[in-house]
Order: sequence, then C-alpha cells, then structure tokens
Amino acid sequence: INAEYMGIALPIVGNSAEHVVALMSAMRNKMSLAVGIAFASCTQVALVVVPITVVAGWFMNVKMDLSFHSFEVVAMFLSVLIVAELMRGGTSSWLQGSLLLTTYFLLAFGFLFLPSETPTATK
Repeated sequence: INAEYMGIALPIVGNSAEHVVALMSAMRNKMSLAVGIAFASCTQVALVVVPITVVAGWFMNVKMDLSFHSFEVVAMFLSVLIVAELMRGGTSSWLQGSLLLTTYFLLAFGFLFLPSETPTATK
C-alpha cells in the first residue's frame, strides 16, 4: 500500500471518536453541532498535526516539502469547492450525503493507484 493511500485511511481510524460523535449528533438532527465537529477536526489537523509532523520530519532527516502531485492538488481543490457549495445551502439531504461518500471513496480509490515517487539517488 502506498503512502498516499495511508494518508487517506489513517485519519479515519485516528479520528474515529470524533466521527462517531458527529454521526450521533447528525442522527439526533443537531446538524450545526455535527458540522462544527467536522470543521474543528479539519482545523485541528491543519493547524496542529501537520506542523508537528513537519518538525518531527526535520529531526528525523525526512524530506518534507510542498511538492504535490497534480492529482493531489486537483483533489484538494475539488474538495474545498464541494464542501463550500454544500455549506452554502444551509440544509442537507441524504442525496448530498451519499454524493459526499461516493466522492470520498472515488478519491481513496484514485490515491490507492497513484504511482509513488521513487527517491532519486544523490551523489
């Protein structure tokens, strides 16, 4: 399994408690709480986990740069557009939820078959 796919699968397991609380809130028709939990989780990863991972990579001499594959850039851009469009409406339906899940699984499938970059030998 390539590293890009693990970057998709690992957050699901790591944030499973937050996902359960968000799902339970959504089932009780408390959508503002469910959306707040989802956005807080994303913000936590963006502002805390990523910088700590980069600093840890520096100490372990692992190259961490912002050189992304074009598929990763397109996936991020489309993800932001889709979430912004869904949040703009203020309501949700089962169809929107199923489309989000389908999009997530398609992206995970794409990242599973994304070719890993082979490190180049330096002299």
